[in-house]
Amino acid sequence: MVYLLLALFGGLSGVTTVLFGFGGGFVVVPLLYRVLGAAYDAHDAAGEAAMHIAVATSTCVMVINALAATRRHARAGNIDWPAIRTLAAFIGVGAVLGAGAAVAASADLLRWAFVVYLGITILDCLLRQGFMSRRNSAAPRPLAPAQTVGGGLIIGLVATFLGVGGSVMTVPLLRRRGFSMTRATAMANPLSLPVAIAGTATYMAMAWFRSVALGPWHAGYVDLLAFAVLAVGSLLGIRLTSRYIGRIPDRLHARVYIGLLAVVMLSMMLP
Repeated sequence: MVYLLLALFGGLSGVTTVLFGFGGGFVVVPLLYRVLGAAYDAHDAAGEAAMHIAVATSTCVMVINALAATRRHARAGNIDWPAIRTLAAFIGVGAVLGAGAAVAASADLLRWAFVVYLGITILDCLLRQGFMSRRNSAAPRPLAPAQTVGGGLIIGLVATFLGVGGSVMTVPLLRRRGFSMTRATAMANPLSLPVAIAGTATYMAMAWFRSVALGPWHAGYVDLLAFAVLAVGSLLGIRLTSRYIGRIPDRLHARVYIGLLAVVMLSMMLP
């Protein structure tokens, strides 16, 4: 039953990856945190590290999701590679720093940081102009050097700390530079790759360095069985959803994006 649930939510993460650039973290982290909390005693090693395992496994699933969704969007011509190439490099640097900080943090701190971060992002998107709607005549503007360097480092650090891929920061950023929701969410996928790769490698290395023993079927903090089931489900979700790329009206796309963030934030606030 648990693995069926993981497969279903893996499929949902594939859907959100293609349509909203989420990379799976917003779906995988809350689900896996709940599953691990129910499966292990609070004093068991895996139970104590439930949030770390959820975040680490999320970054691993993100590698698969981001690669598959990037391939689909690239075929549809939705990715402006020159606009994001340098930003991706700085996101990768920030990702290594964020993963190290997350391993050193407590599970409760990670959970509530996740909630606060989502709340701030939702308010920012609703209250500041430039996200909910865009002028049809506005041409996308390149990122300023300060946004590329500083923004990339911050996005990588925060995204890997929370295991969410960074789309919640890159989509609003690109949106306010004049990109449509379709293109902004499309470009969030390759920008999630450096977060996913650096985060996964760092979580594995840090668990080994700290001599954390979580039992078989774990690679560092990554739950390999959960990863396999989630990855299969997500690839199926990506395949089934790709036909809808570019077909959602821009304003509706932005509204649904905010709504999904609110649902995930509420789920993480529940005891």
